[in-house]
Amino acid sequence: MRSTSAPLLITMGDACGIGPEIVAMAFARGAAGGCVVVGDLEVMRRAARVTGEQLPLARLDSPLEAADVPPRCVPVWVPPGMPADVAQSPLGRVDARAGRAAAVCIEHAVARVQAGEAAGLVTAPLHKEALHAAGVPYPGHTEMLQALAGGVPVRMMLANDELRVVLVTVHVALRDAIAQVTRERVLETIRIAHAASARWGVPRPRIAVAGLNPHAGEGGLFGDEETLHIAPAVAAARAEGIDARGPFAPDTVFMRARHAPGHPGEFDVVVAMTHDHGLIPVKYLGVERGVNVTLGLPFVRTSPDHGTAFDLAGTGRADPSSLIAAIGMAQRLAAPFSGSSFRSTTC
Repeated sequence: MRSTSAPLLITMGDACGIGPEIVAMAFARGAAGGCVVVGDLEVMRRAARVTGEQLPLARLDSPLEAADVPPRCVPVWVPPGMPADVAQSPLGRVDARAGRAAAVCIEHAVARVQAGEAAGLVTAPLHKEALHAAGVPYPGHTEMLQALAGGVPVRMMLANDELRVVLVTVHVALRDAIAQVTRERVLETIRIAHAASARWGVPRPRIAVAGLNPHAGEGGLFGDEETLHIAPAVAAARAEGIDARGPFAPDTVFMRARHAPGHPGEFDVVVAMTHDHGLIPVKYLGVERGVNVTLGLPFVRTSPDHGTAFDLAGTGRADPSSLIAAIGMAQRLAAPFSGSSFRSTTC
């Protein structure tokens, strides 16, 4: 069991992208108190210089030493196996050293959380091509975290203060994603979304399930996934006492679920079938406000809802807002349950 006084760990992400510098910016703005960076010391020094702030760094032998670090000092824990020359990776380019370093940070951060030495995990963006170049056999954070957690069923949720979306499929080709839309997988996603919402203070969330095809298939005219898989999954969830409804037309359900001034949403969360179906609406509302949460893990993990932004790396123009929101979300989720509403725990 973890200690409630243990720090949050923030992995630095891809050394060639904006991850390290938005992490440094979060510390400079006082938004990362009680957190420890898992990364390379020289990479973080380079990132601190980009911010233009006077940010001293402290190298820790263990994440548990965070309490001894002075204010305004960035605590950095360098995990075993960090490539010695990762700081030589050029900004704004795919580099295998950066991919390997990002993977090492994640692996050891998860191990520290599992050992009870950290309260949760916030991950700065990594680059999938860099992971591949380093020989890492995972397409992204979600799949790697699932493997490190023992293969437990997990789902990606993207959330802001207006909309929350949980995905049935994630980083696969669209033709493969369609094949993965099965009754069993949709039902499992509904169950995971229901359990997560209950933990955050909504024991009976209103779950809208989006269809896959235009107009949710129009009764089979535009595809049969809704009638063969999605509707039976909704019916099975309802038989278990879950307030799931649908399938709804995917081009309108997000508008119905959105919580906006003068427009209370009809639903607390939307289950979407594919990555882009679900994430485009949330990101359109503002990347800087979105938080990615991995549901189903036995520990807290959040991240910003954007990528490495190689074109901005090293310019000092990166926006840390989404990372700061992810830190705040992780801090609230890692705290003992207080009975607060789901909406008050979003960023």
